[in-house]
Amino acid sequence: PKMKEDRCLHAALLCLGVLCYSHALATEGLNHTRPSLHGHHEKGKEGQVLHRSKRGWVWNQFFVIEEYTGPDPVLVGRLHSDIDSGDGNIKYILSGEGAGIIFVIDDKSGNIHATKTLDREERAQYTLTAQAVDRNTNRPLEPPSEFIVKVQDINDNPPEFLHENYHANVPERSNVGTSVIQVTASDADDPTYGNSAKLVYSILEGQPYFSVEAQTGIIRTALPNMDREAKEEYHVVIQAKDMGGHMGGLSGTTKVTITLTDVNDNPPKFPQSVYQMSVSEAAVPGEEVGRVKAKDPDIGENGLVAYSIIDGDGMDMFEITTDYETQEGVVKLKKTLDYETKKSYSLKVEAANVHIDPKFISNGPFKDTVTVKIAVEDADEPPVFLKPSYIFEVQENAASGTVVGKVHAKDPDAANSAIRYSIDRHTDLERYFVINAEDGNIKTIKALDREEMAWHNISVFAVEVHKQHQEAKVPVAIKVVDVNDNAPRFAAAYEAFVCENARSNQ
Repeated sequence: PKMKEDRCLHAALLCLGVLCYSHALATEGLNHTRPSLHGHHEKGKEGQVLHRSKRGWVWNQFFVIEEYTGPDPVLVGRLHSDIDSGDGNIKYILSGEGAGIIFVIDDKSGNIHATKTLDREERAQYTLTAQAVDRNTNRPLEPPSEFIVKVQDINDNPPEFLHENYHANVPERSNVGTSVIQVTASDADDPTYGNSAKLVYSILEGQPYFSVEAQTGIIRTALPNMDREAKEEYHVVIQAKDMGGHMGGLSGTTKVTITLTDVNDNPPKFPQSVYQMSVSEAAVPGEEVGRVKAKDPDIGENGLVAYSIIDGDGMDMFEITTDYETQEGVVKLKKTLDYETKKSYSLKVEAANVHIDPKFISNGPFKDTVTVKIAVEDADEPPVFLKPSYIFEVQENAASGTVVGKVHAKDPDAANSAIRYSIDRHTDLERYFVINAEDGNIKTIKALDREEMAWHNISVFAVEVHKQHQEAKVPVAIKVVDVNDNAPRFAAAYEAFVCENARSNQ
């Protein structure tokens, strides 16, 4: 069949005078590569008009810049039909998404304008339908054709981080480059067009301790041997900038609070070389004598310290336990003390970490020792008799004032106070005896009779002269010794009878 060109609807993309020169340069390459807008038609054998789309051939996209705020409506493009001779008989009709509301067409010239400011982030493109009809009869002059108006992106959205604040932890003493946390920002601009959504991360605050990877947003340590005990918390500000980080790009920031977590890199250390303590000789076993504390700046299990006695002349007399709440070593009495026997003791106490980190073993040894000197204080003790009990003998015919025996007590205290003696009269109601208050001699003051009472059991008190509340008591048993002081006596009167002529020896 003979090919000839039929009437068809042509649309052309017109360059917009409102575009700045720089944008025209940016889009120039795109405009040059757009497909043709011409449709091709073929007439059949019977004369009918057949519409056929060339393979791969589509209506070209029209473009309109988003956020345009000029005084006049934006010219999007122009529709034109080859049969339009300019006499006004052709009427152009626009329908589809936004037609008549956002996009209006001059039905004579075919010029399409955008009457409202468009936002690509709200809607990126619109599908419209163009048609040319006879103005008088409204008869379509050719089939309707679809085309797309694409809203072209401008950099009008700054990057936004997923979170306003981030919190992260990293162990102290970490190697340089240790990953801490990844922060992520997003940009609502078109990632497929230009660099409006191409983000580059940088660190604004937090150098020289931390760095951030420009492309990924991963924050890493930048200094070796950061010490939690010196500074535990760091405040880092990260910026995300679009346009590939170049000048003119928009930016957003986020704050990252980074906390150094503890590792056991510090051994315990006693703040002094000697501790002085004292304990009364009257203290009972188990009683607390004093406390020692080795300081370890580490925290948690890394700062746990256990105490032990490793040497000293007081190892048998004292013990040490660990108070894990206060991290103190508690020295306690193990046996009864005697000031008069030994007045002081010395202990060598060791404090050692419970948990050791092999990575920091070179910082050790993770233990320390200290000397604990304990003074025994003299307690105010009661007098002590030299014997636990006394047994004396006295003859029953002893005259009044006869010395029976002597008791002796002394003050065990260093003061060695004078002692006064007395007899517990509840044990000597008949007052057979008296005691010399100063020297402890016991004498008789009444006649004794063994046949009446062979033993006298009395109690003797000893008190300190100046401290009469300090008192001791001892039992004294006195045996009355028998003497021959009783003549024989017949038990009864006897009567006997004898004959007068009795023989001798009868």
